[in-house]
Amino acid sequence: METTAVEKKYKSVLDIRTTEQAIQQTKDFFAGQLAEKLQLSRVSAPMVVLKGTGINDDLNGYERAVAFPIKDMQEQKAEVVHSLAKWKRLRLQELGIEEGKGLYTNMYALRPDEDLSPIHSIFVDQWDWEKHIYVAQRSIPFLQETVEKIYEAIKATEAKLHELYPVLSPVLPDKISFIQAEDLLKQYPKLSPKERENEAAKKYGAVFIIGIGGALKGGEPHDGRAPDYDDWTTETEPGYKGLNGDIILWNPVLKRAFEVSSMGIRVDKIALLRQLEIAGCLDRKELFFHSKLLKGEIPQSIGGGIGQSRLCMFLLKKAHIGEVQVSIWPDALKEECREKGIELL
Repeated sequence: METTAVEKKYKSVLDIRTTEQAIQQTKDFFAGQLAEKLQLSRVSAPMVVLKGTGINDDLNGYERAVAFPIKDMQEQKAEVVHSLAKWKRLRLQELGIEEGKGLYTNMYALRPDEDLSPIHSIFVDQWDWEKHIYVAQRSIPFLQETVEKIYEAIKATEAKLHELYPVLSPVLPDKISFIQAEDLLKQYPKLSPKERENEAAKKYGAVFIIGIGGALKGGEPHDGRAPDYDDWTTETEPGYKGLNGDIILWNPVLKRAFEVSSMGIRVDKIALLRQLEIAGCLDRKELFFHSKLLKGEIPQSIGGGIGQSRLCMFLLKKAHIGEVQVSIWPDALKEECREKGIELL
């Protein structure tokens, strides 16, 4: 467990009451910007889904979902969502949302297997969004165009907070850069994926790493991805695969790379079968979600999650995620935070 991110006494630029106000302002303003730039409508979303339907997300494949039996529903169990990547695609179809439009929602999850750190908690909150796309938009240029719009929303929120709280000086570059995970490996072959992210974030200030989930030429993926939401196997040009990635910012408070979003163009029928086979779980094709996708009953889409606490933490210049959300922390961590000047909510 990583405890605090500061080596000496730390003082937040906003006091705790002002922080609470700024958190809500950040969330409200950014959500409006995101909806406008990506043409999204807000919808309500579940916190629990039925186990065994294939709707819940497996993330990296080892995280346990919080599960419990449901009274008066025989043997059925519910699971607290990990994220809503697959649920959102179903909802696009159920609501009949046309190409070029989409939806977003507030997603709240519990991840008991999360390694606690200054940027990780067992409680996860994010804006989950999904957009219906044309088949022709399954491309890197469209992926990059969408990332740029999200980054514009982040920049606009940074500017708004500076207007409200002048002490929150803007630090983000005007534009976000793009790099393939494969090229990042070529540049830093002796570094770990997280170390490579640090170098890229430090160099660019804001970067989108393309192609996460599939094995790189070194034999290992840059990071894990479940096989049934992002497309990480489609070849985009010789030597490069993947229509997904992560938005990474350089965090000057933590002095490290800081992921705020994981997103991508979603699997089509071909990519789903290919990725299920790679992951050794072809049996999933019989599940509710997967069978509907294979029958062509679910729209082609792009989507992702943008961390609410992560974005607030970055824009409000906080050293610990516990400064912008309420969670459960070990006593030793709470004591160290007190000693360093970090006020946990």
